[in-house]
Amino acid sequence: MPPTSTGTFQPLRHRSGTMRERLHAYTKRTLGAGGSYNDAVALPPGESCAAWVAVHAVDFYNDVSTIWAVMSSDPYLNSFRPGEGFPSGVEYRWSDGPGEALSVSAPVYIEKVLGWIADQINDETRFPDDDDETEALRVFQTPQFAALCGQIFRRLFRVYGIIYSSFFGTLEALDMAPHLNSCFKHFMFFCTEFGLLPEREVEPLEVLVKPIRKKYYAAKQGGVTSSSR
Repeated sequence: MPPTSTGTFQPLRHRSGTMRERLHAYTKRTLGAGGSYNDAVALPPGESCAAWVAVHAVDFYNDVSTIWAVMSSDPYLNSFRPGEGFPSGVEYRWSDGPGEALSVSAPVYIEKVLGWIADQINDETRFPDDDDETEALRVFQTPQFAALCGQIFRRLFRVYGIIYSSFFGTLEALDMAPHLNSCFKHFMFFCTEFGLLPEREVEPLEVLVKPIRKKYYAAKQGGVTSSSR
């Protein structure tokens, strides 16, 4: 079963002058000024935690889709059969609603995840445009939105798991491993800060997650500065 698209996912933008753009800019300024990842993921004073998570759902989607775009047109992806290409000991099956989850290959799973996330973020009933900041915050603070963001972050983690398990060598050969590692570290610091990943999800990548969490907690305790570089 071939991938469902050619990987031409377009970055999702935060429109100028909106709450989401303001929060996105805060992260960019923090990292651009040489701030630590701990500083970058911490909730800015006076801001909504729910909105902060919403903005990062978009930003982390952009990170992952940009990395995947490098791989997605490689004919090698078509060599994976359903159930293949996942981290050792697990198989992520695809479901976008009620009914039995489907066994698909790892590349197909990634394509479906990225397409699904883009659909959620582009749906203003789920991810409202924040011209009306009060209304946007009302939606962001609902249990339904929290559940949606939880699913987005879990699925993004799974995509990272697949990339590290099956495609790290290719990205390393393209000199993209440092970028991948930086994006994953930022993602894991954020997920750890806000408790977004159940431990059962983390287990397949424990060998990568454990040292990142160690750096996160050390920096929290003031022992080590976790630089963005």
